[in-house]
Amino acid sequence: MHRDRRSVWVVLSMVATLSVATALPAAAQFGAIRDAARRAAEDAKKKATEATKQPGEETKKEQPPQTVGPPVAATPASAAAAPPPTFATYSKFDFVPGEKVVAVEDFSQDAIGDFPAKWNTDAAGEVVTVAGNPSRWLKLTRAGFFLPEFITELPDNFTLEFDLLVAPDFNAGFPLNASVVQLADPKKPGGWQASPNIFTVTAHPASSSGGTSSVVTRQDGTSAPANQTRMPQLLATRGTPVHIAMWRQRERMRVYMNADKVWDLPRAAAASATFNSLVFFVPGGCGNCEYYLTNLRVATGAPDTRNKVLTEGKWVSHGILFDVNSDRIKGESYGSLKDIATVLTENADVKMQIVGHTDSDGNDATNLDLSKRRAASVKAALVTEFKIDAGRLGTDGKGESQPIDKNDTPAGKANNRRVEFIRQ
Repeated sequence: MHRDRRSVWVVLSMVATLSVATALPAAAQFGAIRDAARRAAEDAKKKATEATKQPGEETKKEQPPQTVGPPVAATPASAAAAPPPTFATYSKFDFVPGEKVVAVEDFSQDAIGDFPAKWNTDAAGEVVTVAGNPSRWLKLTRAGFFLPEFITELPDNFTLEFDLLVAPDFNAGFPLNASVVQLADPKKPGGWQASPNIFTVTAHPASSSGGTSSVVTRQDGTSAPANQTRMPQLLATRGTPVHIAMWRQRERMRVYMNADKVWDLPRAAAASATFNSLVFFVPGGCGNCEYYLTNLRVATGAPDTRNKVLTEGKWVSHGILFDVNSDRIKGESYGSLKDIATVLTENADVKMQIVGHTDSDGNDATNLDLSKRRAASVKAALVTEFKIDAGRLGTDGKGESQPIDKNDTPAGKANNRRVEFIRQ
């Protein structure tokens, strides 16, 4: 009789849990509903077992299932997520973002479960959250193109960055294409593949020895043969985001994945190309094509650190990035730090004041403290990683008190979040 009651209780718990889970917005928890039911059943079993124990009998503490990276489901040790790249792994990283941030997309303005308002597509997607990650993501759920309509100009010198994520069991038959395109009419993107100038880099994660990346170019109407390379950074079982960056300097295109420079092509773009759009594309009937994108960032202008420091006496960096609400410097900031460190090394008489700035989110006191701590972290990195004499570097923070752009758009906030180097 007691056994029957326990069985009914387990079933009802599973049904209730599934009802709640399906009522929630699509949060891309990679099996959250299935795992919620499993946990409910396990909890019920545990309580039923404890109820039958005799007084004084020892109760063993059960270990929770291990969650690795984005997935909620327990994963084997062989599929454990790799730790984030350490700062030292970026020692050969020379990516420096453009001077001015012109576009940022983190989907903060979009409702979970909706397709983002500032994008266009001929397929399907939705804004989601992922377990263990604070960001919002655009989940591509069907093959087709995905176009951020707010990107309308990609000039001779620009940088483009975004984060890519797939589930550890990812096995899609087709890669994600990220293309900068010269569209004749941005309001009619459907025929983008016939555009005269296109630069495409692909990312095709795999769950065995790593994925692959390829480049395809079209210059003034003429397509060149594709080239492909194996990319360990695209090992799907890591379950961690891959930071992808492109850097155009007129005809030259460079592509980075995390700390690695994957492509460096001196004649990848036509000098006459006037790129004006970014297109993400998943070809064909891709099956399991669930790619996740976030933290899209476009900046324009060629960095000129030496001239800014030595001639103008001030260099403003938007490329030194930090974890959210933290003074921990992100690894992809290495190129910008290396840039200023080179100027300081070659000009031993130059002293700098490092000043941190934030956007207006949060309260004044918190932002002021955060800006000071971030400036101190930059000094510590220059001293530790690049052997700059600490006596040459002062630090300060201004919080949100000195904005250089509006604080009512993602791009404006990104411009206000900056580190300034002022010659003393």
